[in-house]
Amino acid sequence: MSTATTRRPARPVARFAAAVAAAALALVTAGAVAPSAGAAVPAAGSAVVTESNAFFQQAALAGIVAVPLPSATASYDGSAGFSGSFPVTGGTGSLTDYYGQVQLGGGLLVVDVRTGRSVAFTQLAFSADTWQLTGVPAGGAAPVALFDPAGENTVTRSGAVQSLTASSLTVDAEGALLLDQRLGTSFFTAGQSVGSFALTYTPAS
Repeated sequence: MSTATTRRPARPVARFAAAVAAAALALVTAGAVAPSAGAAVPAAGSAVVTESNAFFQQAALAGIVAVPLPSATASYDGSAGFSGSFPVTGGTGSLTDYYGQVQLGGGLLVVDVRTGRSVAFTQLAFSADTWQLTGVPAGGAAPVALFDPAGENTVTRSGAVQSLTASSLTVDAEGALLLDQRLGTSFFTAGQSVGSFALTYTPAS
């Protein structure tokens, strides 16, 4: 069964990003959600956030660097851009029916080189209810909406495997406000195009 729907760098910076990524390996991603307890087969899959080359260059010029934290992984493609892959760690919702949450492992660290400030997000999740990618900022308890899949969204299901691909990923207004406040910058704005988003998800059973 398949368904489809439409919904709503400079070298110093590169070296700094590499140093941040190395330092992130020492961080403990406290609060990460464990696989669903008692499930015979745990949830599986991954969410991939691709940062376009255009956004990467804009961010680098503004002194902004974002890197995924373990157990997420990073990769770079000259054509597509910089990507962070976050493993699915839990979830029982349905993308095709627009309800529930998909929990993701790893975290996201955002640093402003110019202000020297940073903010890390853990307990990442994709909410099918609100169609948002959320995370809990360090020192906080409540999740914050960070990004919204936009552009052409395609949702499919093949057996137990559900998939979402979004041609565009934009900064949520809530995330933009928190990032600018925490980093002491005015770089982030609501609706700002980051790149694209893809999620493949098999619910726990």
